[in-house]
Amino acid sequence: MDNAIELLYPIFRARTSEEASVLLFLPMSHVFGRMVAVACVRARVRLGHAPSLAPEDLLPDLASFRPTCLLTIPYMLEKVFNTARAKAETGGRASTFDRAASVARRYGEALESRQTGGPGPSRSLKAARALYDPLVFRKLRSAMGGRVRYAICGGSPLGRDLAAFFAGAGIEIFEGYGLTETTGASTVTPPLKPRLGTVGWPLPGTRIRIAADGEVLVAGDHVLRGYWDPQAGGVVPAAPDGWFPTGDLGELDDEGYLTITGRKKELIITAGGKSVAPAPLENWLRSHPLISQVMVIGDNRPYVSALITLDLDGITHWRRMNGKHPVPAHLLADDADLLAILQRAVDEANKMLSRPESIRRFTVLPEDFTEQAGHLTPSMKLRREEIMRDFADEVERLYGA
Repeated sequence: MDNAIELLYPIFRARTSEEASVLLFLPMSHVFGRMVAVACVRARVRLGHAPSLAPEDLLPDLASFRPTCLLTIPYMLEKVFNTARAKAETGGRASTFDRAASVARRYGEALESRQTGGPGPSRSLKAARALYDPLVFRKLRSAMGGRVRYAICGGSPLGRDLAAFFAGAGIEIFEGYGLTETTGASTVTPPLKPRLGTVGWPLPGTRIRIAADGEVLVAGDHVLRGYWDPQAGGVVPAAPDGWFPTGDLGELDDEGYLTITGRKKELIITAGGKSVAPAPLENWLRSHPLISQVMVIGDNRPYVSALITLDLDGITHWRRMNGKHPVPAHLLADDADLLAILQRAVDEANKMLSRPESIRRFTVLPEDFTEQAGHLTPSMKLRREEIMRDFADEVERLYGA
């Protein structure tokens, strides 16, 4: 906890004139939620609890509580962006929003460049950002309470484009990484040296290295000593050699920035022997306004496929803008226009990978993945075994004749 404050000190020092407040939506049983709550009490930071991540619930909570800092996950930031874009389109300002989003991304990337010795935002880019601030960015910040200037994001990769957009819109995103076994955060983006798309540097007192098979290894006093196993006679050491195997795959660049590329146990090995990390494809597709969740499959199968669920708010907006009559969600799987849009999104995602790694087929599921149904964790991670069990028939049809 103190290590995180040490690395993030420039933020806290810069905001001392304003009462700090944090809105927390993670349950107290989640290690990150507990760590944040204890840190807020210790630092005398005003703390609020939000019961739901659904935009219709969370956005009113943000507006009423008006936090200065947000602890969040990519899912929420994606929904904020998509909701803002849909609202602009409804008002006939979609092109304005899209131009503003392009300016914000370029501005965020220029801010990153300046911290690494580059020129930073040009005069014309600063003027463009100033033009779109009252038209778009200020409204987006207002939707998040009006006082948020910083957000710490974890749980899964945010994506470079979305991180750059929020930075350009006036909300700097600090991505972090950690596990229950590491008492929460082990890395976080350093405030004065952002590196979009990474989860930053190891916190003070934390050491990170990459194993030969790409697994991220962590060492430090914050790593648990072992697991309690009565059948094994007590505590089983978690890291006999001092390096805890996280189960995550990642890369370290020359300056020590960590990038998480996927989960080791989620790695897909196709029947042809091709290894595919599903996370990049899933994260890219999940940012689409019509898509809620995606699970890429293909282990021991001849090719890679995907299960896709629909974002009901996005679908409602799309139908309204295209003059389509409301129909039950399970009937949308056969809508030719919708399938064409989703196919284009899949085709764009496939450009990141080689042909054997790309998604060959997908199906739209009649219901969304939810925590209540056992398909998602409280932090919105996929419970893959449960999804494969509950949608076994749909999976088999993807690989049928």
